Amino acid sequence: MGNEENIEKNPSTEEQIKAAARRVFTQKGYAATRTRDIAEEAGINLALINYYFRSKEKLFDIIMLEHIQIFANSVLDIVDDRNTTLQQKLQILIDHYIDMLIDNPNLPLFILNEVNADPEKLIKKVGINNAEHKKLYISTQLQEMVMNTGLPPFNPIHLLMNIVSLTIFPFVGSPLIRNRTGLSIDEFNQLMRERKKLIPIWIQAMLTSGTTGQ
Repeated sequence: MGNEENIEKNPSTEEQIKAAARRVFTQKGYAATRTRDIAEEAGINLALINYYFRSKEKLFDIIMLEHIQIFANSVLDIVDDRNTTLQQKLQILIDHYIDMLIDNPNLPLFILNEVNADPEKLIKKVGINNAEHKKLYISTQLQEMVMNTGLPPFNPIHLLMNIVSLTIFPFVGSPLIRNRTGLSIDEFNQLMRERKKLIPIWIQAMLTSGTTGQ
């Protein structure tokens, strides 16, 4: 009983376990990870993981939910902000993705791997409900831009896919890109910072040329 009280008074232990789990799950994926792997990575007794999280599955659910929140939730706030212009949204969104992925370069590949492994199970676990999706304010701004400029109408999802491709895919392909070009991680990250200025120019060119959705 005394040992359990000591555990409860040490909040850093829980974060130590979660930090180790993030590293191991990212490297190996859920299926290949053993609870023992996480304990060894954290440098703790296996019983502590069971005490705090009860099972590998529950620990993974917590880590995945945190990753989804990092990856998606703040982005929704950006694109649904009524106080920024379309151009400002694009710049903020691109800056956000690049800064976030420089700090978490393995995040997109980890999420993609787990989504592809069992998409229905993952959607249920992290609480993503398609029925709750709403029309975001950026869609209204795009419609207004199309009407004001005479551009052919296009689905706003095309814009989202273009932004995702230009900002996120380089991080997914980073090992191959760096291997073939000889870039260090620091040099690659500097290139990505340069893209903060370049991507809005490319997106704006696509929007004004009317080729985004054609």
